[in-house]
Amino acid sequence: MAARDPYSVLGVPRGADAAAIKKAFRAKARTAHPDSNPDDPKAEDRFKEITKAYEIIGDAQKRARFDRGEIDADGNETVAAFGGGRRAGGAGGAGFGGFGGGARGFSFEDLFGGGGAESFEDILRGGGGRAGGFRQKGGNTSYTLKVTLIEALNGATKRVGLTNGKTLDVRIPPGTETGKVLRLKGQGQPGPAGAPPGDALIEVVVEDHPLFKRREHDILLDLPVTLKEAVLGAKVTVPTPTGAVALSIPKGSSSGKQLRLRGKGAPFTLPGDTLPRHGDLIVTLMIAIPERDAALEAFAEAWAPQEADPRKGML
Repeated sequence: MAARDPYSVLGVPRGADAAAIKKAFRAKARTAHPDSNPDDPKAEDRFKEITKAYEIIGDAQKRARFDRGEIDADGNETVAAFGGGRRAGGAGGAGFGGFGGGARGFSFEDLFGGGGAESFEDILRGGGGRAGGFRQKGGNTSYTLKVTLIEALNGATKRVGLTNGKTLDVRIPPGTETGKVLRLKGQGQPGPAGAPPGDALIEVVVEDHPLFKRREHDILLDLPVTLKEAVLGAKVTVPTPTGAVALSIPKGSSSGKQLRLRGKGAPFTLPGDTLPRHGDLIVTLMIAIPERDAALEAFAEAWAPQEADPRKGML
């Protein structure tokens, strides 16, 4: 498909001066660049069309040849260049082919160097100073990093080997959940023609723990207790993600009773927080009865409970 008229692509009249053309290109290139539209699959095509148009009318010599009909909007020579009035080359001719599938490909330096035109970097940086993030940077690389629940809750440093040959220590923030993506700037694929490299995206996967389960900011723990501890009450040692603590079991506790250790859950922050908050550790008591205990069996046979049927009303 033949390229559109470059003046129409950039939205400038044929009589526009060089400054107006450059200004229009800057504005459209920044808006259409793929880096600014990561979720738009058509952004790259729009950006290529804009850069192609600027290659033609942003260069004084090419613009003059285009206006005289010697080259077309693709940069191909026309018969008019030799005194005729018809294109000489067809879609794959010997003219501008950097994006349109011509005789050879051009780097960004090729496209925007020479002929009095500014470099691609100069055009997009907005004048003076360091170039911005609108060049076609390298692609991102994705990784999966498995961590234990304790590492995720308390924070940890994990060593990761990257495809670029580097080995880096990656900091896992306290309270990290499965699916969180950590971004390592500039550690992805190298950019074309000296453009900035992409990033390394590391998705964290938190492995299951044999004791703890996470529910939002709370941590759940099933705690086995003996019948004696449940009936008479006791003080027992309980594991938590940050170390063991003492827990008081009230007298007459039933299996399934939940006790809450405040501040022993996952760390998190809310907007405006200067210090992290913490969820709770919710302990569910699970009375463990030994398989064979003659004394307990004898007691149970002689025991006449005073309480009503605990299953009353269920049937």
